[in-house]
Amino acid sequence: MKTILVLFGGCSTEHEVSLQSAYGVLTHMDPGRYTPLPVGITREGRWLWYAGPLEHLTDGTWESRPEAVPCTLTLDRGAGRLLVLDGSGGSLTFDAAFPILHGKNGEDGTVQGLLELTGVPLIGCGALSSALCMDKDRAHKLAALAGVRVPGSILFRRGADNHRIAAAAEGLRYPLFVKPVRAGSSFGVSRVDGPEWLAAAVEAAFAHDREILLEEAVPGFEVGCAVLGNDALTVGAVDEIELSQGFFNYEEKYTLKTSAIHCPARISPEQATRIQETAKIIYQALDCRVFARVDLLLTPEGEIVFNEVNTIPGFTPHSRYPSMMAAAGWGFTTLVSRIIELGVEA
Repeated sequence: MKTILVLFGGCSTEHEVSLQSAYGVLTHMDPGRYTPLPVGITREGRWLWYAGPLEHLTDGTWESRPEAVPCTLTLDRGAGRLLVLDGSGGSLTFDAAFPILHGKNGEDGTVQGLLELTGVPLIGCGALSSALCMDKDRAHKLAALAGVRVPGSILFRRGADNHRIAAAAEGLRYPLFVKPVRAGSSFGVSRVDGPEWLAAAVEAAFAHDREILLEEAVPGFEVGCAVLGNDALTVGAVDEIELSQGFFNYEEKYTLKTSAIHCPARISPEQATRIQETAKIIYQALDCRVFARVDLLLTPEGEIVFNEVNTIPGFTPHSRYPSMMAAAGWGFTTLVSRIIELGVEA
């Protein structure tokens, strides 16, 4: 029986989403094989070992309950030990760590680097891969080197001249997207249909990162592919996002007010196979391991264009990654077990 440290919450705009994903994983861990050790990170950065009822994760009240006890990791290599800071001097050991943290300070390589220092198995992508996949500009450059088409884009750093930004936008042509280079769940992303909306979009993107991208709007629709594995790779069914307006922003991702997700995607088997193969190429080019979701665009001409990689995608039973794997025959509990196995063996 292995004890799995499960990290959730985090200092991120995606804190609440992480709580939902952690609940999905914790309630689908095989109790005959694994003992979870849940540790939440508050928005302020406090680490709390949580031994209470899991339903309090979903409403966010877990951190104010008496079962939430301050704790911290020991960084002694190979120890796999959590120090309980309740005055008792006690500690808890674990065999592997499974971060279920979305966005900055959790999915960007920071926590992964901390866990790699301890030497315990990390369930998910490592520090380098996590940092690269969070960085849209560098991820696109590497994918392009691997032979995958990427959207045209121009990078600007905070303090850039507004006239240069406006000229670059004219060069890319409207409509276009303005994005923070490093952010998740479409925070700070705007679709800009004309120059009169550019300044506000740039300001919104810079609120989330010191670097932003102006990126061409690729015609077509978004498709995704779940990838599982280290050396030998397994792929899930391809899914498709149907939009009635706008783009797949944070609200649409978690409410589907005016959009729908089709899994499997309404495309030909040949197109699905090409998308799956392209997802594998990107997964390996960005040094991914264990699991990740690769998001792409399919143009009206049938061309595949890289969008981004989510190294810790949403993990509720209704999230895209588990749904794609379910369509390929993987039940949720079986999938969670396989992900843990891959993390331990890598």
